[in-house]
Parts: sequence; C-alpha cells; structure tokens
Amino acid sequence: MHALSRKALFLIISAATIFATGCRKKPNRPDPGATVMSQPGSLNPNGVDGFGGGFGDGPAPGTDLSDRGSSDINDPKNQIRGILEPVYFAYDQAAIAAPERAKLDAAKTYLDANPTQRLLIEGRADWRGTGDYNLGLGDRRANSAKQYLVTLGVPDTKIEVLSKGDLEAVENASDDVMSKDRRGDLVVLKQ
Repeated sequence: MHALSRKALFLIISAATIFATGCRKKPNRPDPGATVMSQPGSLNPNGVDGFGGGFGDGPAPGTDLSDRGSSDINDPKNQIRGILEPVYFAYDQAAIAAPERAKLDAAKTYLDANPTQRLLIEGRADWRGTGDYNLGLGDRRANSAKQYLVTLGVPDTKIEVLSKGDLEAVENASDDVMSKDRRGDLVVLKQ
C-alpha cells in the first residue's frame, strides 16, 4: 500500500510538471484563418462594400512572373513615387473601402493619360502578425487594388503587384501610425 501511494504521488507530480510547462502564455497574434475574404459587391462586417478579397482556386492574379517586361520593378531608377496617393485598408482586411476607390480611379485616369507607363502596387501591413502572414496580407491587398483597376478597364499587363508585408512597418506604434502602415502604395513605373 505504501509503495502504491509513492507511485501515485510520483505520477501526480509528473503530470503537474508536464501540464505546467506546456501552458506557457503565447503572444497574441491575429489568426490567419479569421481573415475575412469578401467577394465583389458583398458587404463585409464593417458595412463597407467589400471589393476584393478572395480569388477562388489557383494562383492569385498578378502572381505570374513569366512576363514582367524588361525593366526591373525594384530598381528605384525605374520608379516614380508620390504622384498617386496610397490606398489605405482596415485592420486585417484586403477589401477596398468606398472612400479609397477615388484614389484608384485617379490612378486609372493617370494611366490613361500616360499610356507608356505602368503601375506597381506595393501591399503593406502593420507590425502585428507573423512575417509570413503579413506578406500574404500585403499580397491580398495589392491584388485587391489590381483587381479593382482591371474592372475599371486598366489592362492587367500594365499593373505589377509586390508585397512588402511588415518589412518597413513601425513596431509597437500607435494606432494612428499603424493605420498608415496598412496600405497599398501606387508607384508609377517608367517604361
């Protein structure tokens, strides 16, 4: 009986030790599965017409790297920044809010007036979330803006997308600063 109680005590202590070491607090990060992917014309939970988001099965539009032309889109000499305003997104969203569409309408007007130039959309995210998740979110944001421009009549061959994720985001920033990190930069590419 005495040996049985020692054995039981040993098992209880072992189980408690395993339980205590397995229950460390993990950082609070957004759940990638909780990302809302809305279809064009649908309403997202914020009541904004949710243009952009899901792309169905297969690769996302703009991810084919085979025909990018001769100019290097990452070379600053081939880029003109500051002509077009960035498009801002809500937290953990790739849907384009109605007020932000005017910026994409202006981009279409610019491209129509400058037919030899192309557009690079750099999708960005704030610092919250994993690096991989934020790269994916930046990609969804850039492709959502591209999809909107294509529906306006801009040829998809004139638009490149690139995700910067949280690479240049300000860590531990205020809500105001983080809201500026959640954007798609519209960069004009020289031909």
